[in-house]
Amino acid sequence: MTGTTLLEKLKEKQQRIWSSGDYARIAWLTVPLADVLCDAVDLRPGARVLDVATGTGHVALAAARRFCDATGVDYVSSLVSAARRRAEAENLSVDFTVADAEDMPFADDSFDFVLSAIGVMFTADHQRAADELVRVCAPGGRIGLVSWTPTGFVGDLLGTVGRYATPPPGAQPPPRWGVEGTLRELFGERVSALETETRAITERFVSPEQFADFFITHYGPTHQVAQRLDEAEARAFRQDLTALAASASRTDDGTVVCDWEYLVAVATKA
Repeated sequence: MTGTTLLEKLKEKQQRIWSSGDYARIAWLTVPLADVLCDAVDLRPGARVLDVATGTGHVALAAARRFCDATGVDYVSSLVSAARRRAEAENLSVDFTVADAEDMPFADDSFDFVLSAIGVMFTADHQRAADELVRVCAPGGRIGLVSWTPTGFVGDLLGTVGRYATPPPGAQPPPRWGVEGTLRELFGERVSALETETRAITERFVSPEQFADFFITHYGPTHQVAQRLDEAEARAFRQDLTALAASASRTDDGTVVCDWEYLVAVATKA
């Protein structure tokens, strides 16, 4: 099996994962990151903005509120439908389209800002996705990313998932997008500048157990793993997720308040 075939099969599997559970509920947690990213790239009113792997549309909607010409793409049709409903509810004009981040239906140099918050990092072929970000960005335009780091909470969460489900052939860890060195490798000399900053977003849950149940029910990667485990393994998986939340929390009252580390990256296309 060739590398290309492996990545195509991986993409199909990932698409099924993100279509499972109810990612729209998980997306609540990342709403603030849309404004973080829009501020980081210093969006300008009237600019052409593309939100890649838009999910339920956070970044595209934030750009539209800043009076930008906003477009959002994602390969999960149910998430695109949710994004369209959100735009309609706010009476915002955003072009949401079902499309693959690794093969976008736009001409070269189409957008002034090409953005992705907790999205493009989950593509199957990281290099191909990075190539597309650069291709559709206009010369002198900005590419802005928010990605979970491998050393932060979500990096640990995905590591826990990996102990119960061996990553398929060809898979690369999504949090590598949260490392400056990786981004420099992916973009190479095609960007004239790359600035990064590590930050954290605070998340809150009723209890460690509620965190575990919420993610097992709604988050595609944990939902899919839990569905494939036998009863004893599923119980152990839930216990590990519960322990992860408890260990990361900075409270002593049984609730969970924890900081999730992410990397903000802004590159300028050469």
